[in-house]
Amino acid sequence: MSISRRDVLKSLAMGAAATSVLRIIPAQAAEYAHQMVAAEKAVTKAYTPKFFPAHEYKTLQALCQTIIPADADSGGAMEAGAPEFIDLLTSENTAYQRELGGGILWLDGKCSDRYGKVYLECSPQQQKEILDQIAYRNNAVTNPSISQGVEFFSFLRNMTADGFFTSEIGIKYLGYIGSAYLKEFPGCPPVPGI
Repeated sequence: MSISRRDVLKSLAMGAAATSVLRIIPAQAAEYAHQMVAAEKAVTKAYTPKFFPAHEYKTLQALCQTIIPADADSGGAMEAGAPEFIDLLTSENTAYQRELGGGILWLDGKCSDRYGKVYLECSPQQQKEILDQIAYRNNAVTNPSISQGVEFFSFLRNMTADGFFTSEIGIKYLGYIGSAYLKEFPGCPPVPGI
């Protein structure tokens, strides 16, 4: 049976409510989304955003890289394709569009009010300051004016983690070897002190 791209991406809305290893979407849908991005890059050599306008997409990229930066062991969210993954899924899900599109607009508006410029034009210190405020749910209790930003950033962190840990880079980083057949199971290693 053939399943269309639209069917898979539309099923993501149901995956958000279902329990899975991932926080936001089902693993099969995540794999499919990564395959679609890779197929587009193989043909066009670059990914063209499907939902976010250019400025918002650059903001999404910067936020994803801040959430999971590259380190000595692995590439980060950018190398794993998390922004492309998020954009593709958002293009097919109106709830994601409201949450993420509205969140980036909120972030730019809050930065403009506070610093006189949008997020990407802020200094690294100003970017850190605003993200530190919206990174913790308790901050929305003491300052309800940032509650939309807190919800947005929480959702974006989950989407970024899903995009990273379901990518080839993320799976390699986890050391996942898949459903490999073992001739014998050696058991768990001993726990020190017991």
